[in-house]
Amino acid sequence: MTGAHDPTGAEGGPSPAPSPAGAHPAPPERPGPSAPHLAYPPPGYPSGPYPAAPPLSAPPFTAPPLSAPPFAAAVPATAAPARRGPLAIVAFGLIVLLLIVVAAQTFVLIRLDNRLDRTVASTTRADGNSNGRIRGLEGRVVELERQAGKSLDAAAVAAQVSPSVFRVIAGDSSGTAFAIGREPSGGGTDLLTNFHVVESLYNSGGRDVALERDNKRYSAKIVKVGDGGKDIALLHTTEKFSRLQPSKATIASGQPVVVIGAPLGLEDTVTTGVVSALRTTADGPVIQFSAPINPGNSGGPVVDAQKQVVGIATAKASRAEGIGLAIPISIACDTFAVC
Repeated sequence: MTGAHDPTGAEGGPSPAPSPAGAHPAPPERPGPSAPHLAYPPPGYPSGPYPAAPPLSAPPFTAPPLSAPPFAAAVPATAAPARRGPLAIVAFGLIVLLLIVVAAQTFVLIRLDNRLDRTVASTTRADGNSNGRIRGLEGRVVELERQAGKSLDAAAVAAQVSPSVFRVIAGDSSGTAFAIGREPSGGGTDLLTNFHVVESLYNSGGRDVALERDNKRYSAKIVKVGDGGKDIALLHTTEKFSRLQPSKATIASGQPVVVIGAPLGLEDTVTTGVVSALRTTADGPVIQFSAPINPGNSGGPVVDAQKQVVGIATAKASRAEGIGLAIPISIACDTFAVC
């Protein structure tokens, strides 16, 4: 019978009742521990033969062929270039600027060094020329000094020397004394005179003498006298006076000199002359000069054109004029160590 469904199954058992048209077969029963048994078809469905359900068919499934993608060679990874930020740009600009500054300074230093070399060379040449000029000027100064020594300015010498020259009174004798040398360690002033001016007082045991100048009197003491027949004596006063300086130049015949003293008690008497000769006597060397002197000049300074003491006036020829004698100042300086 067409469209009839064989109620016999393949195994000879009864076939399940057909489903209504368009109905889906019931899902298989899932086992479970407490699943209730449901009747199929459920109650209320009409019974009877049902039209056969159209066969269920699906297109055959064809699995796609399994294939691996082609193997690609590994490409080494490279870091992406970093973007330069504003700070990096500024730093780069500063480095460039610093390099420019260093290069400029180097260039300037090189130029300065070259200029310095040229300046040193020029200065060396100038120094050579200057030294030659200085030597020439020194020679001229020496010559001028020599010429000035021949033309002594007695007034200028007397004005500077006289404040250091005093009349000395020692008992019944009088003469001249002058301040000399450096300042004593204990203060005051050292003075030189002839021993024969203070000899009578000294031999009698007296040591106190008086110094007079400009109507003023100052006290002084005899400190030392020359030994071995040296006609010199050292006085000291607590007063401070301007001091003369000894000459260290070699004395020459013809050299002009000024003698200042108190002949016959007349203070600040000035006479001029020249060094006549250098003599040697039984008492030692003496300077012969032509400036007039008289009793009271003894112990006074004999001064050159440079206002320095060259000797101590000590005697004169009694039966001649213009022959005076002086003890070289170096003898007094060496004997008393006051210069």
